[in-house]
Amino acid sequence: MTKSTANFRLLNPVHFLALGFGSGLAPKAPGTFGTLAAVPLFLLLAPLSSPLYLLLLIVMSVAGIYICGKAAEDAGVPDHGAIVWDEFVGFLITMFLIPISWQSILVGFLLFRLFDIFKPWPISYLDKNCHGGLGIMLDDIVAGIAAWACMMFIFK
Repeated sequence: MTKSTANFRLLNPVHFLALGFGSGLAPKAPGTFGTLAAVPLFLLLAPLSSPLYLLLLIVMSVAGIYICGKAAEDAGVPDHGAIVWDEFVGFLITMFLIPISWQSILVGFLLFRLFDIFKPWPISYLDKNCHGGLGIMLDDIVAGIAAWACMMFIFK
């Protein structure tokens, strides 16, 4: 059964961000489309200094707790699939300090999606036991960190 997106309004800035600029409204695999939509944002942020990139990651993560929580509350669904701000943050974590190439972006995309979809422990634990905006964000943050650790091994 598909969860309705009727309560989302792209003109609402919180919904617009939570839905990954609309990418989360894809009828199939919204998390994958959300991660794909994060790639251009990554390319815009990649030239920033490491401390500034990290600061933005922290701000986006903390803001994401509110953004995702509010959008889920408005939708009336605890973790609506169309909410993909957490995928944006998870992918940006995956790519932190990684040299930019089409290969690294592709591998980062695939690794993050694998960790996010299959949710090995502790990601699965967080997904099941943390709720609200924090729960929506936390499992993707940890998936991003796991993918980042693999990326550091592969590309550094």
